[in-house]
Amino acid sequence: MQPTNRSRRILLPVRLWFIHFSLLVALGLSYIPTGRFPGVPDWVALVLAFWCIREPLRIGMGAGFFFGLLVDIGQGAAMGQHALAYVVLAYLASGLARRLMWFPSMQQALHVLPMLLVAQVLMVIVRMIAGAEFPGWWYFLSSFTSVLLWVPLTYLLLLPQYQPVERDDNRPI
Repeated sequence: MQPTNRSRRILLPVRLWFIHFSLLVALGLSYIPTGRFPGVPDWVALVLAFWCIREPLRIGMGAGFFFGLLVDIGQGAAMGQHALAYVVLAYLASGLARRLMWFPSMQQALHVLPMLLVAQVLMVIVRMIAGAEFPGWWYFLSSFTSVLLWVPLTYLLLLPQYQPVERDDNRPI
């Protein structure tokens, strides 16, 4: 018996340029100055986790390190703070990729939440080692808002891969 809520469409292979484009858009969104407004999602971490789960052989810890350094430069953070957190996030997401692909998007979001929290805890630890104060518990709200965006982000990032529904009577597949 097949689940009725799942799509039967076949996804086309993702293009590498689209993965990099989506990460660059997320980087641009992270450069928007929001001040200390709590709950703003970490766009790069969210998109990086998505692609590490969907395409673990194409996007991994190297991309996490590179984009983490770009976020550090753009936000004026301690150099390597985001890079370390994104490398650990990419490692965890790639390691759980095969398992997470069996779950629907809502359950994937529940699995992604601890990964995002671990990345944020690492960033706080690096900041505190560098001499900054604890940012407060509201700082961790962004992981929860990121998880709320997981389902729409999944739909949006998979949209170019959906194959058009065309029926060819000459092909059995």
